[in-house]
Amino acid sequence: MEQELGGFYQLAGQDENLKTLVHKYYGLRIMCIPDLFEALVWAIMGQQINLTFAYTLKKRFVEQYGESIRFQGETFWLFPSFEKIAFINVDDLRKFQFTNRKAEYIIGIAQAMTNGDLDKESLLLRNDYQQIKKSLMMIRGIGAWTADYVMMKCMHVPSSFPVADVELHNALKKLLNLERKPTIEEIKMYVADWEGWQAYATFYLWRSLYDN
Repeated sequence: MEQELGGFYQLAGQDENLKTLVHKYYGLRIMCIPDLFEALVWAIMGQQINLTFAYTLKKRFVEQYGESIRFQGETFWLFPSFEKIAFINVDDLRKFQFTNRKAEYIIGIAQAMTNGDLDKESLLLRNDYQQIKKSLMMIRGIGAWTADYVMMKCMHVPSSFPVADVELHNALKKLLNLERKPTIEEIKMYVADWEGWQAYATFYLWRSLYDN
């Protein structure tokens, strides 16, 4: 809520492809995942599967390893801590239909955070989009899309841009009335004037997919 959006709206108001979206969804802000471990695990869970199954994996993961409280007859869950996940093994996650690779990635990240090799505060101190992305991508299991997604949803980096995101491609196809999804090079051309606000442009484009 502390993000000042005036610069984004000024930019979008001069962009033929964005101005209708910002008018329609004015005030919309990125819903973030404050915890770095949760953001990374959620991004890895969602790699190469549909969102419904990703939510199923997350539910199994949280209910197996997280903590819960009961309040007024309802159960509320806390996402598992990286300290706890650092001491499980791959077969533990395989039982819940995680692939071998995803299980390795998640446990590896938990171990890196437990060892102090990875933390949100240190990444933010770099204060540079490319440096943060490079640092994240040095970790096994984190590619360009995952790094940009985490910078966008957890680290509040407004210039993060998951250019290979399938839903971004679908949203641009819909917005521009294209017969096919745009190529990466075409997308880079469309977004040339979005510098500094790519994350918000992406978020507004994602929102447009929920409209008929």
